[in-house]
Amino acid sequence: SKKPSVAAEDLALIAGQKAVVTRARNSIAGFKVRENMPIGAKVTLRKERMYEFLDRLVNIALPRVRDFRGLNPKSFDGRGNYAMGIKEHIVFPEINYDKVDQVWGMDVIVCTTAKTDDEARALLKAFNFPFRQ
Repeated sequence: SKKPSVAAEDLALIAGQKAVVTRARNSIAGFKVRENMPIGAKVTLRKERMYEFLDRLVNIALPRVRDFRGLNPKSFDGRGNYAMGIKEHIVFPEINYDKVDQVWGMDVIVCTTAKTDDEARALLKAFNFPFRQ
């Protein structure tokens, strides 16, 4: 199917950097997946692009999420990294709603050099991440 390539294009718009199409490592009959089939897309942001993305995420995308009550403060991994899911990629301003034929979600993983969750939480709070109380 052409879905992963469409997703990769949208992801590239959101991230400001080309996305990589991820492929299945092995076949899974139950999911009708063959080995090496394109099944998703990912992009790794560092330095400037990462900060620009986090800025858009916190100030534009998250406020546009339906029924948004704040980020889960428990979603740290114990090593100073934070993970969150976004159910609809159309909350990003780069995506033209009229051109979208399918809405999909994504995971955003924020990797920090913080050694502990508390340090990482302090860092992300300084970036204005809207954690719910």
